Amino acid sequence: MDKLIELVITLVSGAAIAVLASWLTSRARNRQEQQAEVGALRVQADAMTVAVMELQGAATANRLLWEGRAERGRTFLLTVLAFTGGAARARIAGGTEAQSGLVGFGRAAELLSRERVASKQTVAAVREPLTRATTAATPLMRSSDPAVVTATEQLLNALPDVENTARLEAALEAFGRAVNAATALRLSWWARRRAARTT
Repeated sequence: MDKLIELVITLVSGAAIAVLASWLTSRARNRQEQQAEVGALRVQADAMTVAVMELQGAATANRLLWEGRAERGRTFLLTVLAFTGGAARARIAGGTEAQSGLVGFGRAAELLSRERVASKQTVAAVREPLTRATTAATPLMRSSDPAVVTATEQLLNALPDVENTARLEAALEAFGRAVNAATALRLSWWARRRAARTT
């Protein structure tokens, strides 16, 4: 009888140890997966933030290079000079007043055409950071946290209107808050209970 009791105790303790070991292993695996997911979310959020900053930089450079008053004034002055130079050259070559005017308009149109091509090339430079931002947003849209998905959608909706910096900054701030909340350290039940007792 003693041997039977000893055998039952051994089996019960062995089963309890096996269940406890299985639970601890499962918990450690879940925690490790959670930490890997948080790390991946941080990397993805950083990529999104960098892409948005690059887009803002490209849009600002475009605005400074092609849309400022000084730049428009320079383009106007160069156009006038090209027209005047072309007209004078045609007049010197023996052309009539109408011919010299047409040559002047042609030179001005040629200059404006080159300026337009250069402006379009600069605008095209904004396309690459915009593509990077949408690429960075793809894994964030599949996040398990609905707040991150919503904040990413809002940020993507604000990107095409990059000139509206207030809207873009607000969307970027909301995105940052959502990511910070999703990647915050989750306290264990014991830690939450201790924190509740101290407050």
